[in-house]
This record gives sequence, C-alpha cells and structure tokens, in this order.
Amino acid sequence: MKLNLFLLMFLLSLTIQANEEQKNLKNHSDSKVRFEQLELFNKVLYLVENQYYRKVDTEKLIEGAIKGMLETLDPHSAFLNKDLFQRMKKDSEGEFDGLGLEVSVKDGYIIVLTPIEDSPAEKAGIKPKDRIVQINHESILGVSIDQALEKMKGKLGSVVHIAITREGKSGLLHFNLKRQLIKVKPVKNEIIMDQVAYVRLTQFQRNAASAVETALKEMNAKRGKKPFAGIILDMRSNPGGFLDEAVDLASLFLKDGIVVSTESRDPQNKDIRYVKKKGFKDLETPMVVLINGGSASAAEIVAGALQDYKRAVIMGAQSFGKGSVQTVAPLDLGTGIKLTIAQYMTPKNRKIQALGISPDVLLEEVDQVKFERIIKDDRYIREKDLRNYLTATIESSDEAKSREQLDREERKKKAEWLENRAKLKKNEVQEDEERQIKPYEDYQVLSAARFLIGISQWKTSLDNK
Repeated sequence: MKLNLFLLMFLLSLTIQANEEQKNLKNHSDSKVRFEQLELFNKVLYLVENQYYRKVDTEKLIEGAIKGMLETLDPHSAFLNKDLFQRMKKDSEGEFDGLGLEVSVKDGYIIVLTPIEDSPAEKAGIKPKDRIVQINHESILGVSIDQALEKMKGKLGSVVHIAITREGKSGLLHFNLKRQLIKVKPVKNEIIMDQVAYVRLTQFQRNAASAVETALKEMNAKRGKKPFAGIILDMRSNPGGFLDEAVDLASLFLKDGIVVSTESRDPQNKDIRYVKKKGFKDLETPMVVLINGGSASAAEIVAGALQDYKRAVIMGAQSFGKGSVQTVAPLDLGTGIKLTIAQYMTPKNRKIQALGISPDVLLEEVDQVKFERIIKDDRYIREKDLRNYLTATIESSDEAKSREQLDREERKKKAEWLENRAKLKKNEVQEDEERQIKPYEDYQVLSAARFLIGISQWKTSLDNK
C-alpha cells in the first residue's frame, strides 16, 4: 500500500515537473518570437530612415506603427497622441469645441453614430447613419478615423464643409458647419401630457446621474402630491461615457443587486458593480426607457439592468452593441492608449458586445414630418361636419348661435391649413424636416407616454372595483 502511494506521488511529481518545463519552454519560445519581431521592426525602421527617398520623421513613423498595432485589435483600442489625449480628458467634462459629431468606421466609410444635441452638426440636420464622404470638398473615402477627425479640426468660429450620403436620398447632401464651443447639457426634461415625467440624457459625462435626479425632483415638486403616471428615460443616440455614472443612474430606480459585471481575459479578474443603496430612489413609478441604434455603452448598461430587473419597459430599436470595456493608460510625452480589457455583462449575465439590447416593444422610426401631418390633418368627415347635423342635446337659441360660430371658425382654420399645405414649396418642406422636434411632438415619446398613461388608468380602474 505504501509502495503504491509512493509510486503515485512520484508519478505526480514527474507530471508537474513536465508541465513546468513545457510552460518554461513556451515562455522561452514566445520571448524568442517577440525578440525576432522587434528586431524585424528595427530593421524596417532603419531601412526607411536611411533609404527612403525623402527625409522622414522618426517620431511620426513610430507613432504610426503603434497606431497600426492597436488598430489590429478592435475598433475601440487606439493610440492617443497629445491632442487626442487632452481632448478626451476635456470631452469627459462636457465641454469642447468642434462640430459635435460622434463618428466611427464601417466598410471603409466614416459613419455618423450620433450628432451631439445642440451642436452645429445637429442643428444643420446631420443624422445618425449618415456617411461622410467629403471634408472641405476633398474625398475621405478610405482614410482612417484619426485622419478624418484631423481634417474636421480647426479654429473656433471657422467653417468646415461636409458632404454626406444618406440612405433613401440620391446624390450628396452638403453642409457648412461653423466650429463652436459645445457645452453639453446632459439632461433635458419636461412634463408630457401633464402626466408623464420626461427626461432626456444625451451622454454619461461627469454628474450626469445627479442631473437626472435633480430633473426628477424638480418635476415632482411641480406636480405636488399627485404622482406621475410614469417616467420616460430617453437615451436614444446616447453614445455612453463613464461607467460610474451608469451605476449611479441605475441606482436611482433599483433597490439592490448587480448593475453590471465584466468578463475579462482572466476569469478571476471580475469587476462587479452593485446598486448604490443610499440616496434618492424611485422604485414605484412605471417607467419606459427609449433606445435606438445610437444608444451605446453606458446607455446599454442602464437599459440592460432595468430590463433584467423588470423595472422598466424598453422601447425603441435594437441598441448599438458596444459592450466592451476600455481603459485609458497615460504614456510618456503626454500621450496615452485606449485599450479594450473586458466586456460588460448585464445582471443576468447577458452579453452586450455586438448584440446590443433588444427592446421589449419595438417602435419603428418614422418620418417625423409625415407623422405630424397625419396628426394635424384630420382626414375624416364626422357627423358634426354634415349640414344641419343633430346635436346631442336640445340647445337654447344662444347655445346654438355659439356652437355655430365655433363650427365656422374650426372649418375656416381647417380650410386655411389645407390650402397652405398645398402651396408649401419644396425648400420649405426640407426646412420642416430639419427643424428641432419637441418631445411632445415626437412619435416615440408620445407612444411611450400613452403606454404609461394607459397603465395608470388601468391600475386606477382595478383599484376602484
């Protein structure tokens, strides 16, 4: 028995020793390959420096090599030169100068993810999914995103020409945008239909969650003791931002539990963020979260958490699907790198990366102008439009005169509106299409508001039974 135990331990020690030797051999092999590749890079650099037919900038060559290395990883890992590194730090505070475009690369095109609210780009009518094909009348097809951003940079107040292609539109659409200081106000709010608290969050910059909290408190104060029928949290075209702000925002509407966790290269290295239990909370008011294809990163984390806990109904369209985690590491000479280190998981361990958040209720994006025309243009002829129609009650002579006067005014307004629409010129229609849409005119916001009001009325009817 003792002999068998001795043999077993001896064989086990041989196995461990063999594994260690194999591991050391692999590490040695990896180090050798790395050394050989670095030597190859050094040789290429030497040849370019000494034999290229023009004098080269060595710093620029090495910076380009680092950029190329990180571009082989994924779309979000990148080298940040001095300007980009400083700009990233400044942007996170919610103030920067420029055109107000969030862009990415797809199929060799520079694609607009979202124009920042109240920016020159949004005011001019540039929309998500537009393809930028020219900057200052020069084609940018095939250029890197860094090169495109460089071309769009310039002095405050100067004008840049942008040409884009848009799905459903023929030819190029041209825009002249003036660079300006953009102060991003992360939150806008108002009361819809006198019953629904509407909060629009444009990005997760510093103090975004506290701004949402303040907006809700202000609207609750206006409402008094009467509760809202519901809350609409609008995160459409929200590109994301700070993870801490996403956790803080979700914590306003959740009692406890996990908000988000990460899956990294090392299974042991798992970052779990929990709901913050202290502070302002609204755990009862029915809630809708609006998302679309431009909702990304932190916006998807919040939507995913509220969906997993069934705290809110998610409405709109499939989100962007940016569920990877980046860290920004400072390097020498004021530069840095942005490196993907993990991916986010919802509380129920659903992956966001490349999948996005699927809405519970799909709300198609509609042509806003056509929607408004349908609402405004009452196409139906009703009983009261018929000559000498019978009223619901017996009227006095004064009541009849008053009603007839109102009827005449209503028919006159309708006739004038129809006549004006018929005379509307093409350029006026285009201006109509590009104007700023108010929340109470927005098809998706109104759909969400009516949904919440319907739930409130249904609950009230049950309570009264």
